[in-house]
Amino acid sequence: MSQDLCNLLDPALDVAIEAGRQILEIYESGFEVVRKSDHTPVTEADLAASRVIEQGLAALTPSLPVLTEESEGISPERRQQWQQFWLVDPLDGTQEFINKTGEFTVNIALIDGDRPILGIVYAPAMGLYYYACRGHGAYKRIATEQPKAICVREWQGGKVVVACGHSRCGSQLQELLKQFGEYEVISLGSALKSCWVAEGKADIYARFGPTSEWDTAAAQCIVEEAGGSITNTQLEPLCYNRGDDLLNPHFLVSGQGLNLRDYFCSDSAS
Repeated sequence: MSQDLCNLLDPALDVAIEAGRQILEIYESGFEVVRKSDHTPVTEADLAASRVIEQGLAALTPSLPVLTEESEGISPERRQQWQQFWLVDPLDGTQEFINKTGEFTVNIALIDGDRPILGIVYAPAMGLYYYACRGHGAYKRIATEQPKAICVREWQGGKVVVACGHSRCGSQLQELLKQFGEYEVISLGSALKSCWVAEGKADIYARFGPTSEWDTAAAQCIVEEAGGSITNTQLEPLCYNRGDDLLNPHFLVSGQGLNLRDYFCSDSAS
């Protein structure tokens, strides 16, 4: 990754922080929830954060397109011509925002080709930041403390720690967990699940359900720079902006040491 692109990390963090400030103002003052055409919830905070981020990133890098969850009217033919672009979820974990758990994040990724090369996951209600750029490691910062380098842990037997959403530990995950024997499930929202793998608090997060590319891109850069991986169930890294839609396949976020290949890549798993 060029040093010039890595220099975008600090100002992009500032954009995320301003979006988080807008989100928290609405979080603390009350808000209305409406349903989008796909029946997922959206609030004033989603839209306000999207505006802040789109304007901030456009000012930071006028030549780079910005694609957010709230973007409309960008055709696949147009976006697939982009070599580099920002991919953003302005409020990941809208349901956590609605439920007042504090476990929601601002996700900002810079995509080069079809892979994320810079990632920011900011949880404003928790004062918690995770960020990375390719080739420079992954970091965690709490409020105004100094950032600390993070890395995945290597599982060496014993209990497997599994990150899971509050309502999405379904039957496919249960089948996977049977392969591990002893395990512990920790539940939390948004991209924080992937970040817990990145900092070694969890060994794996498996998602067998619908997600979009803006849900994973920022966290993927962080996890990979921390020594882990985000892959499909064939254990191939997730790629971005290749298809007509922006939907992810089922995916796995993992640290080191777990033997996932025998389970997912055997004839019986196909």
